[in-house]
Amino acid sequence: MKDPREVIIRPIITEHSYDMMEHNTYTFEVAKDSNKVEIAQAVEAIFDVKVVKVNTLNVKPKPKRVRYQLGKTRTWKKAMVTLKEGDTIELFAS
Repeated sequence: MKDPREVIIRPIITEHSYDMMEHNTYTFEVAKDSNKVEIAQAVEAIFDVKVVKVNTLNVKPKPKRVRYQLGKTRTWKKAMVTLKEGDTIELFAS
């Protein structure tokens, strides 16, 4: 098994992710080679909560331009983790 800190890279803090917290769903950037089982185990190990469901998606690159140079943003993997009713992650609490 991988180290949980290698699977979970960082939390995603956006308006939409804050709205999803009302439904007990938290969003993380995760390692591209991780699967749903590894993500669930990592979240449970790091935050001491019970994971009910994990949804993942690969974020595609967007075209960007700096003056005349064309390029793209990086690709990364996003995971939306739904926790058991009553569990919360204090990292997001404000």
